[in-house]
Amino acid sequence: MPAARVIRLRREAWGFAIGSLCFLVGAVPFYAEAVGVAITDLTFFVGALFFTAAAFIQLALSGRRRPARGTARPDVFDWWASAVQFAGTLFFNVSTTAALLTAVDSTTRVGSGWRPDAFGSVCFLLASVLAVVASTERDRLWDPNARTWRCTWLNLLGSVFFGASAVGAYVIPTTDDLVSLFWANLGTLLGAVCFLVAALLSRPAHPVARRSTEG
Repeated sequence: MPAARVIRLRREAWGFAIGSLCFLVGAVPFYAEAVGVAITDLTFFVGALFFTAAAFIQLALSGRRRPARGTARPDVFDWWASAVQFAGTLFFNVSTTAALLTAVDSTTRVGSGWRPDAFGSVCFLLASVLAVVASTERDRLWDPNARTWRCTWLNLLGSVFFGASAVGAYVIPTTDDLVSLFWANLGTLLGAVCFLVAALLSRPAHPVARRSTEG
């Protein structure tokens, strides 16, 4: 009987997957309408915590200190990608926490809830570019045979969507309106989908032998 195959994710992959799922759910308009602003902001807050935990694990695996001189270029780019990504998650922690505190305080104007953070989005975009460069140094710019090529390109695409959402969420000073509410929501949703798929694809399936049911 052929062996079954299961997906075994690393700890940071689980963190990114759960965090992405939280951002995905929080960006769905029907969810926000059903549960209200406070629960929606809590969903983003929890998702940001998982992002930060996963990014810290990834940074620790890359080495908590800056690579020494003479380190291979791909490893240097990997470290910087992890470090910048971790910084980006901290920016999301700050923005989601502020939105949640505003939402639960009845004396403040709740507004429309959490909006994508520009600083965090820029960090994610830069980290994704560095990760693509690291992959390019090891393989080729577009190498379907490389284990990580799908993940790095999906993360880059997700970061572009997050950047678009941050631009759409910019408040015009003269009118107090968003540049584009449509892109503020859709960018977050599509970016979260990309991050979720990248996390799930980060580890291949492994064969697991099935127990025989005979005698």
